[in-house]
Amino acid sequence: MAKEDTGVYQAAFDQAQKLLNGRAFDLALEQVDAILAVHPRDAKSTYLRAVILRQLGRHSEAVTLLEALVKGTQSVPVIYQELGYALHAAGRVDDAISALRTAVKLDPKLSGGWRLLGESLHSEGEAEEAAHAIRQALATTHAHPAVIKAIDLVQQERFGMAEGICRDYLKRNPTDVAVIRLLAEIGVRLGIKGDPEILLEDCLLLAPDFHLARNTYASALSEAQKYEQALSEIQYLERVDPQNFSHSILAASIEVMVGDYEAAIERYRVLTARFPLHAQLHNSHGHALKTVGRQTEAIASYRRAIEAKPDLGETYWNLANLKTFRFEDEEVAQMEQIIASDQTTNSDYFHLCFALGKALEDRMAFDASFKYYALGNNRKKEQEGYQASQTTEETNKLISSCTADKLRDAGAPGDPSPDPIFIVGLPRSGSTLLEQILASHSQVDGTSELREMIAIARRLGGKRNRDDVSLYPEILFDLTPKECRDLGAEYLERTHIQRQGAPYFIDKMPNNFQHVALIHRILPNAKIIDARRHPMATCFSGYKQLFAAGQAFTYGQTNIAQYYSDYARLMAHWDEVLPGKVLRVKYENVITSVDTEVRRILDYCGLPFEAGCLSFHETQRAVRTASSEQVRKPIYTDAVEQWRHFEAHLGPMRTNLERWISLHESL
Repeated sequence: MAKEDTGVYQAAFDQAQKLLNGRAFDLALEQVDAILAVHPRDAKSTYLRAVILRQLGRHSEAVTLLEALVKGTQSVPVIYQELGYALHAAGRVDDAISALRTAVKLDPKLSGGWRLLGESLHSEGEAEEAAHAIRQALATTHAHPAVIKAIDLVQQERFGMAEGICRDYLKRNPTDVAVIRLLAEIGVRLGIKGDPEILLEDCLLLAPDFHLARNTYASALSEAQKYEQALSEIQYLERVDPQNFSHSILAASIEVMVGDYEAAIERYRVLTARFPLHAQLHNSHGHALKTVGRQTEAIASYRRAIEAKPDLGETYWNLANLKTFRFEDEEVAQMEQIIASDQTTNSDYFHLCFALGKALEDRMAFDASFKYYALGNNRKKEQEGYQASQTTEETNKLISSCTADKLRDAGAPGDPSPDPIFIVGLPRSGSTLLEQILASHSQVDGTSELREMIAIARRLGGKRNRDDVSLYPEILFDLTPKECRDLGAEYLERTHIQRQGAPYFIDKMPNNFQHVALIHRILPNAKIIDARRHPMATCFSGYKQLFAAGQAFTYGQTNIAQYYSDYARLMAHWDEVLPGKVLRVKYENVITSVDTEVRRILDYCGLPFEAGCLSFHETQRAVRTASSEQVRKPIYTDAVEQWRHFEAHLGPMRTNLERWISLHESL
């Protein structure tokens, strides 16, 4: 290009840029098209044209241009970032995430790329990675070294140190809203009651248009069970920031949380119509439909997710996790092909392995099925990094700390309300069946796996950094009678939103078996039922189950067998130090003698017999767990001995469970 031509080109390009900055998009497009008529292969002008097209709402055209640019240029970060923007605007969120991940990997200082990546991941339900990306966006725009240090500490889960740095910084810079939001996020992570809300209220007074802070505020309100207020904040965000659909997704998740499934289903219906290529939206829509028993519609929604993203492993697993669903031959072949290529993300890979394991088990191809269950477990175990020895140490600490003498001397001065019925144990031990039986009683509300007791225990532990030593459970015996009553009242208040007005309600969080002493101290009249199933049946069922969150101990035969052993030891300890506190119910007895067992459970709970508890499968209530479809059918015995089809592969599991197998079979 001659010097004179270069000058003309630059002037024309500068004019196009000026028009774009002035939001005169149509004129900017005319200008850049004039440049490209003379210089059709000019990458800079092509990039500018794509930016303008996106601003004009012509997202697909922008994506086409940018995808061509990506192929023709040498890893230019801003092109990937703009491609991420355009894909996101077109509703192709999964592809946008991929482009944005590439952009920030090439240039970690792209604050806009980090910010949109965080919002996109948030809409996909990837909370941890989303939070990381949003913090990185702050790190790229904030100059103060103390704030950068605080962000790094949060990434390391050293929240206590990060909190101190942020508070010290804000004493000198009290109007820095980005750091106020970061401090509020730390407060949420630490479970500091009320503090995150106050901080975010102050933040929004200073910067009412700080939409990310308002979204965080809505999340904090939701954590505090202030659901109506949270939804009100989201309604405001939907009005003033309509292009950011993560607000509507948060609203739908809150509606699911409070059991307003019809509202959530309608919201997802609108969102999927607006963004038909957003696979995760179809996925979430399917979840809500499945929970209320609309299985045919749920399957259709899951299949739309696969159409939008054919290697979305989570959706294949969601179909398999319906338990009563059966894959078509071509779907099985597609899963085999994707797994064999190993070109998917780590998450998609292990989701597909568990789904294919279930599909092949349904076809009675047990050896092939186990191969994929093992592949999925190995990959998931690597990701989780679970240390069985830590659970054993925690169990030993509970046993040594919570002695009969200490429990007797401390007493049980908590809130006297008899409302809660806790069902504890291991996942896949028959707890959903027991919940469905009890929830069929006119005086009992079924809820879900509530996290409130675990949150109270964690707060009592006082850990502010990942490596801190927890004060729990020893702190249980330092609580005053008033503190016990207050904690019991807090639990009842925080769970009230989950109830429908019956005198009693069920908390089915299985991990609460670790907190029997806590429950005894703060809710002395609560009932606790231990759902117990054959150790091999329980552990194998957990081994082949991919959980949406938590339950990291289930991945790996030795891990889950050791966890079962710790659980069984602890339950034996509670029987010894709190005799009669816990009712043990064997799954096998419920299957073979349902009338007898139902009457025994109702007697323990102080409830009169109702025939509806025997026809529990007819109850039209939402069921949120993996057994949601199974408990809508009459009792069947098929699952009792399922593990024996895989017995040849379960040597490590059986070796570690021999003691408990003998004990269970002798009862």
